[in-house]
Amino acid sequence: MNSTPIITDTHTHLYSEEFDQDRDEMMQRAINAGVTRFFIPAIDAAATQSMYDLEQNYPDYVFLMMGLHPTYVKDNYEDELKHVETELAKRKFYAVGEIGIDLYWDKTHLKEQQIAFKRQIHLAKQYKLPIVIHCREAFDEIFEVLEQEKSDDLFGIFHCFSGTHEQALQAISYNMKLGIGGVVTFKNGKIDQFLNEIDLKHIVLETDSPYLAPIPYRGKRNESSYLVNVISKLADVYDVSEETIATVTTQNSKDVFGI
Repeated sequence: MNSTPIITDTHTHLYSEEFDQDRDEMMQRAINAGVTRFFIPAIDAAATQSMYDLEQNYPDYVFLMMGLHPTYVKDNYEDELKHVETELAKRKFYAVGEIGIDLYWDKTHLKEQQIAFKRQIHLAKQYKLPIVIHCREAFDEIFEVLEQEKSDDLFGIFHCFSGTHEQALQAISYNMKLGIGGVVTFKNGKIDQFLNEIDLKHIVLETDSPYLAPIPYRGKRNESSYLVNVISKLADVYDVSEETIATVTTQNSKDVFGI
């Protein structure tokens, strides 16, 4: 790829301890690859300070979200939601995320996850922010909430989209872009089989690093520079240039995040 298009990673956990040994080098590799916009999802209160440190170290590149991740919705979820409310009231964020429902690890807190998801959607509407949805084995449950909450001021990204063509269209109907990352390069990922039927204007790029590295790095630590592998695959899927994928998806990310 030539150096002109800006590439946007709409979902990367750059503050993860998996990068503690070589974060600066990893960031430099990404920037050298053309990835110069990094949107950082929150997990829980314990991650907040490391997110602020990251922003301070890379102020021109890093944009923060605030939210409570569904797998961190435990018995103390009210305290965690209060933290989200407090931080959102204090300063500028670019999204409420990542939020949603995850029934892969544990179903015992489904009710609390649903409550937390709704409450954070309301916060996003209050602050006129997009939401970034985490969904794992919970499409029906997520869509049920979105159906109740749908409105012109509900919009955002369906992070790490891995559903069917029908589920993709349903997500888009709720003003969601589809976050596409390493899964599109997996042989069993399946989304590459129908993505070209989804207009590119509905797609944003993400790594979810350090997780879900694309082929040929699958199973290793993911990092933002590997977005070029995702772009290469999407260029094949859509039969357009890599520059087109980078340019359109970055514009889509600007439409969502307002920056």
